[in-house]
Amino acid sequence: MKKKDIKNMNKEDREKKIEELKLELIKSKANPAKSGGSKVKEIKKFIARILTINTDEKEVLKKH
Repeated sequence: MKKKDIKNMNKEDREKKIEELKLELIKSKANPAKSGGSKVKEIKKFIARILTINTDEKEVLKKH
């Protein structure tokens, strides 16, 4: 998922995506033999990317 794709999502969609990713993260941690560590790292990056964009948008709204 690219940064511009995340920016095009509305806030509710981003929140839903975060919840989906968190569930996927839990499943990946439960079965490390199937998914491996790279899958966990990738999911964490996606979550961090979405949270960063949410924070950036909040800061822009505060300035205006």
